[in-house]
Amino acid sequence: MSFVKQHLAKVILVIALMCAFALPATAQELKIGVVNVPLLMDRAPQTKAAMDALQEEFAPRQREFAAKAKELEDFTAKVQKDAAVMGETERRNAEKDLRDLQREVARLQNEFQEDLNLRQNEELGNLQRTLLVEVQKYAQDQGYDLVVGDGVLFASTAVNITAEVLQAVETTYNATSSR
Repeated sequence: MSFVKQHLAKVILVIALMCAFALPATAQELKIGVVNVPLLMDRAPQTKAAMDALQEEFAPRQREFAAKAKELEDFTAKVQKDAAVMGETERRNAEKDLRDLQREVARLQNEFQEDLNLRQNEELGNLQRTLLVEVQKYAQDQGYDLVVGDGVLFASTAVNITAEVLQAVETTYNATSSR
């Protein structure tokens, strides 16, 4: 039995020594950060700039739609006011014109909304890619081993680097927009 105990003691000692020598290599501290991507997207100056550009791009079409809607409203009021004194044929023609105008307004609204949504999605996709590059650059500059974004249920303030990344994004934006 003592041979087995000696052999077991030697094995345990070898394992303990291996662990002791391997400990410094595995005990190296990882630098981990968490970024709240929706908050970053919401507060980034690029988001406001992109949305302002979209607003400016679609303003003429918005005015066109508003004018057509006002035309529909005025024509509807006129038809309702004059309906009692119109002849049958005139009333039918006015109702047909009213329906045509309603369809045109609905078509304009749908086209406007679809085009706006498409452009917003394009701009948000571009913005997400830009912010991803910014987060990666910040992480590399600050020596992070791992930065996590989406899918985080909880992150303490010790690892939440959203504010720092946002500050870096704002600095980069201000530097490029001042040129």
